Amino acid sequence: MSDYQAPRREMLFALRAIGGLEAVLAAHGDDAYDMETAEAVLDEAARFAGEVLSPLNRIGDRQGARWSDGGVVRAADGFAQAHAAFREAGWHGMPARTEFGGQGAPVLLSTAVLEMWKSANMAFSLCQMLTLGAVEAIARHADAALCATLLPPMVEGRWTGTMNLTEPQAGSDLAAIRSRAVPTGDGRYRITGTKIFITWGEHDVAENIVHLVLARLPDAPPGVKGISLFAVPKFLPRDDGSPGERNDLVCASIEHKLGIHGSPTAVMSFGEGGGALGWLVGQPHQGLACMFTMMNHARLNVGLEGVAIGERAYQAAREYALMRVQGRGIGLGEGDSATIIGHPDVRRMLMDMRARNEAGRALAYYTAARMDEAHGHGAGAAAAQALVDLLTPVVKGWCTESAQRVTADGVQVHGGMGYIEETGAAQHLRDARITTIYEGTTAIQANDLLNRKLARDGGAVATALLQRIAAEAETWAAGHVPALAALGRALSPAVAELAATCALQVARHGPQAREAAAATVPHLMQFGTVVGCWLLARGAAAAQAQLDADAAADAGFLQTRIAVARHAATHLLPEAAAAAAVVREGSASTLALDDAQF
Repeated sequence: MSDYQAPRREMLFALRAIGGLEAVLAAHGDDAYDMETAEAVLDEAARFAGEVLSPLNRIGDRQGARWSDGGVVRAADGFAQAHAAFREAGWHGMPARTEFGGQGAPVLLSTAVLEMWKSANMAFSLCQMLTLGAVEAIARHADAALCATLLPPMVEGRWTGTMNLTEPQAGSDLAAIRSRAVPTGDGRYRITGTKIFITWGEHDVAENIVHLVLARLPDAPPGVKGISLFAVPKFLPRDDGSPGERNDLVCASIEHKLGIHGSPTAVMSFGEGGGALGWLVGQPHQGLACMFTMMNHARLNVGLEGVAIGERAYQAAREYALMRVQGRGIGLGEGDSATIIGHPDVRRMLMDMRARNEAGRALAYYTAARMDEAHGHGAGAAAAQALVDLLTPVVKGWCTESAQRVTADGVQVHGGMGYIEETGAAQHLRDARITTIYEGTTAIQANDLLNRKLARDGGAVATALLQRIAAEAETWAAGHVPALAALGRALSPAVAELAATCALQVARHGPQAREAAAATVPHLMQFGTVVGCWLLARGAAAAQAQLDADAAADAGFLQTRIAVARHAATHLLPEAAAAAAVVREGSASTLALDDAQF
């Protein structure tokens, strides 16, 4: 079983060529971050991920989190110590705002570091991910006093955070939420209800846990318009900010899951003794809007999980293919022996895995860079935020669906040994499976892409992006570099077809809502494939420019960037055409049967 080594060179190349890291750092306005610092951060994060977190990945999978009577949950061996080291090294607060004790790092740089945590130990990384999402929601919507109480220890990592949406009768349909919140008269509320699927809802790695809980006030209107958001800590803060009295909440059990065993997924019961005390976050009945701050943060990070677990699966498959002797590769000499990487189909799978991972990384980093732009001011910031909004469901949906292919191919490269747990390939497959489900299934992301993004502005933001892709593809196609010309010729019809299906889906949205809904997932996959392949082509163009400018450049590494982009154009991009055909013609058969005929 292989351990994880961060692909630092590939990540740094993507940060520069796709994310524009130099420009992001220059615009960040913080002297603490320059290119030298950024590279040092990546080096140290790679060391911590490889030496501290990665060795615990297998332990967390085998042991899992352990629940005992009274609602006590203990993390797998080594997790608490790793979390303490993680916190003391300052990693926990790296992406958080400086006013609450964070380091205020650019989103783009933080995204690369977060990818390392997720590759090294996805179950461990979920604790920080949920905490920082809760920090963002509280910082944006809570009053100053609540922020001052909760955020410094959460940013530091001494306290962690959770998201409490789902209930036994209310999964993705949040209108069915029944949890109640009754005012106490002193500015607090008593929360009662049961929440399920609460990631890191109970544990022993931090001194307190702040639960963000959706519940209804007594005067709440029905449906999602009657949901409010509350901060409900496990231990009520004392006047000095330290954890005090135990709140009226308990972890009733933890789930037995297919994967991410090291991450406790809790059933949380609030108010068995009269009501758990909490504070309102944001305005009454505006809880869903407040929670979307956290949900969108989580969706981008879950998309990054797809990239990260795919990278780990690729590394394991590559290592196995380089050492496993089995048969003889086609075209080798009579006396030669070779490892299975000499077999063309093994090479095909490895190239597919690599291309999907690098396209997903490019999508995530490109979106992160737009988030940094959106933190600025003026029209440019608004345009950047609109692009982030458009791409968020694509990153979440496309990257996690890609992870299903990549981790499955990882098992296949291992052959029969991939089906044996000791190699680790099966864990990657199991861990990846949740990414298409939690924080909104792929269908929910696809519906969001259509209903909240494309239809809302008539496809204007998407059209502007596709026009930019088309212009760059045309330039490459007309150029003198054969590799880039081939990429441009492949991209041009693909982007034209995507523009056409976007227009078709927008036109269907009202009068043919069911037909549009039946095509949303294929359309999202088409969208992600085209944009991902475009970004890989951008990377190939940057690599070619470096080769042209400096004959002594790292030719092998740069030529690999071009080869991966060409593989994506010939193997991944045709999938966009197939998806487009489904969008155009597939809805009728999807909707052909009545319920009984299934």
